[in-house]
Amino acid sequence: MGNQASGLSPSEQRELVKAANFTERDIKRFYKRFRALDTNQNGELDPHELFDVPEVAENPLVKRVISIFDTDSDGKVSFVEFLVGLAKLTAGTDESEKIKFAFEVYDINKDGYISNGELFQVMKMMVGNNLTDQQLQQLVDRTMLQADIDGDGMISYAEFKKMVSHIDFGEKFRLEV
Repeated sequence: MGNQASGLSPSEQRELVKAANFTERDIKRFYKRFRALDTNQNGELDPHELFDVPEVAENPLVKRVISIFDTDSDGKVSFVEFLVGLAKLTAGTDESEKIKFAFEVYDINKDGYISNGELFQVMKMMVGNNLTDQQLQQLVDRTMLQADIDGDGMISYAEFKKMVSHIDFGEKFRLEV
């Protein structure tokens, strides 16, 4: 994979291989997929390019996942952001990283806490119109009461981790590479 193929220097490629725990072969495959998704060939994935992929467009949380991948908050996902984001979800990733990713899905304003409103917004994305807003708010309020151990009205990462301790994130948040 030369400099022209990825736009990364050899040292950047090695850092990504090490940090993401991907082989160079994996990265070449991901880059090929990235380039196929990048229909306007600008080197970044714009939201509309991702929504053109049926399995992505059907996921109700896709906007949240894109915002987590987009670490510089420029509204686009670069190849490096794409790789680092995928690294959080691959089979070999530590379970605590997957829990952190799940927390980030709910922490919309990235302040380190999940508020009642953030929990409502994300759950609304998931349930759509299957519940009325009143029913959903009741569910959110019950969840907040159960999870908010210190009573500050917010769910911290530690509280979230305890709340989801019975969930096998290794199975729920896994991509095969």
